[in-house]
Amino acid sequence: MRPTFSIIFFTVLSGAGYGLVFLVAISLLYAPALLAQLAQFGSAADLDALAGRMRLTCEVALAIGALLATAGLLCSVGHLGKPLRAWRAFSQWRSSWLSREGVASVLAFVPMFGLLVAMFCDTDIRSNGVAIAATALACLCAITVFCTGRIYSSLKPIRAWHNGYVVPGYFLFAFYAGALWIAALYTMPITLSPLAIPIGTLYQFNAFVIAPLAVGLKLAYWRSLAQAAKPDTGDATGLRRLGSVRSFEQPHTEENYLTHEMGFVLARKHSRRLRTIAALLIIGAPLAVWPLSVVAGDFAAWVVVLLGMLGVFVERWLFFAEARHAVIAFYGR
Repeated sequence: MRPTFSIIFFTVLSGAGYGLVFLVAISLLYAPALLAQLAQFGSAADLDALAGRMRLTCEVALAIGALLATAGLLCSVGHLGKPLRAWRAFSQWRSSWLSREGVASVLAFVPMFGLLVAMFCDTDIRSNGVAIAATALACLCAITVFCTGRIYSSLKPIRAWHNGYVVPGYFLFAFYAGALWIAALYTMPITLSPLAIPIGTLYQFNAFVIAPLAVGLKLAYWRSLAQAAKPDTGDATGLRRLGSVRSFEQPHTEENYLTHEMGFVLARKHSRRLRTIAALLIIGAPLAVWPLSVVAGDFAAWVVVLLGMLGVFVERWLFFAEARHAVIAFYGR
């Protein structure tokens, strides 16, 4: 399909936003246990000060995550032919994964906003209310990313999407991008604090677990694309059972909407080059933080965010560019 930048930015930014917010919610759930462990090493005043710094960090991270998610959702609205009718997308939640994603994404803002208000009002992060809101937020973020992946994996006419790799890929890349952002935010002077997820541990987990898993899954996905049988005219017309089918004459004398949007062709040499670039950026970004920190200090974390997000952006561009709708086989392509 012809890649549209609005839909690419939507999936990349919203995935990063909900991945970041998910990690913040997990941090808030683990924070009471961490503070209880540190209680034996300091006074009550020191513990309260540490809790305050954690609260400030989570407040900033939640705000950035909300901005990323909102930017992604606005990009999705811009992709519509008539954006003013976007509200109608919420009405088909019983049958449409797009509607379910819209409902889940909006519902996630309820506990997100509640936590932002709680952080702003200096609410103790060890309270039961914060734990309940963080649990709801983590669940809704996961549901939103799942629904986003199902929008594409449920489309049977597009074989590149209708497979088991799509939804896990959306989860892994959302977690990957969110981890890059949260680690960078934790290095800011205003928010620097020993949070429930230490920065070094988060980078190591992202570099040696999440990034290899994401790239490995993507390699398996690309291999499945190469091995899948391409649909032909017989498949498109439903006449394969009668024998070999070919077009006597082209259905159209010039390009139409279907051939323009659904028949985008990416040269194989460009595909291989872009796949390599995406894999190297995704794998290399979290590993680059240590050598870059020697030269750039804490600013290295933001360079890593730029490199990692660029890798995810290239991966997502390929996800759309390499997908071909079955209707194109009707034209003998």
